[in-house]
Amino acid sequence: MTAPSLPSPPAATPPPAPETQRRKADHIRVCLEQDVQCQQTTTGLENYRFQHCCLPELDWADLNISCQFLGKTLGAPLLISSMTGGTEQAEVINQRLAIAAQTYRLAMGVGSQRVGIESPEVMPTFAIRQYAPDCLLFANLGAVQLNYGYGLAECQQVVETLAADALILHLNALQESVQSRGDRNFKGLLSKIKALCQHLPVPVIAKEVGNGIAAPLAAQLIEAGVAAIDVAGAGGTSWAKVEGGRAGDPRQRRLGQTFADWGVPTADCITQIRAIAPTLPLIASGGIRNGLQAAKAIALGADLVGLAHPFLTAAADSEESVALLADCLMEELKTVLLCTGNADLTALKASGALQSVRPSNQ
Repeated sequence: MTAPSLPSPPAATPPPAPETQRRKADHIRVCLEQDVQCQQTTTGLENYRFQHCCLPELDWADLNISCQFLGKTLGAPLLISSMTGGTEQAEVINQRLAIAAQTYRLAMGVGSQRVGIESPEVMPTFAIRQYAPDCLLFANLGAVQLNYGYGLAECQQVVETLAADALILHLNALQESVQSRGDRNFKGLLSKIKALCQHLPVPVIAKEVGNGIAAPLAAQLIEAGVAAIDVAGAGGTSWAKVEGGRAGDPRQRRLGQTFADWGVPTADCITQIRAIAPTLPLIASGGIRNGLQAAKAIALGADLVGLAHPFLTAAADSEESVALLADCLMEELKTVLLCTGNADLTALKASGALQSVRPSNQ
């Protein structure tokens, strides 16, 4: 499959914004070199434990971790979460991730494509469909940009550039608050998201960036027409810490420290949203680092599990490191199936094998 041609920029395209490109490079550097993980807030997944089955009466060769999401069959319920684009290093990272997504039939999202709208010459760093012709691929823009001159045309452009199957709109109020010169006008976005859902020819996915989506907001997003939600809960990478870590302004650095552990834990997001939307396509991400945690998220009600930081560190190293990570994640998922006596993910969800180990006073 040949790479999609790069569309002509819209007539009102803003001038190139090297600041946005520097920010993208900073994000990669800070995530790889600094400790940007939540310290006090956890995912909440540690409050659950699988009941072990010592005689599963199953053959490993028959275990099935494939799944369906937004009409596509995946080899495993894994999403290489949205991370990066817009720089030479990001292009290499995205290519390595896309190759793994194709090889293992995983879903993949790219980082915010705003930088490609502002500087069209870097949009090819996102154009990975040629490396992953069959994978479920998500384009990505910040929802707040709908208040800063972006609309249906820009959303269609990023989807077409990727030949994407869906568009992620990320919701990042805390990140923009901490970010130097961040875009902080989130007023009236829900109605704009609703209009976009009505007119964009691909599904829209609402996603946080590490602070979580609780049930009340999820209900509003579902009413607005989003096709799926990625909870992106607290407990993993803290984008307040990332932005604070790259800030030159001492006020922004302090904001990053103050709000380093802000958010709704991933497990709480999953259970809250699943309680109000039993059939909604649901992605769990935020602090998930291995296949055991992914299996817990699935047993709690998620359909797909996203990982970002583990894939970023692997892709920054080599294509082989990404493949090793994908192999390990799939082996860990299958180990959970075998050791709980479940042949597939549907059986795992229905089994009741995941049990709460919260203290009785919580």
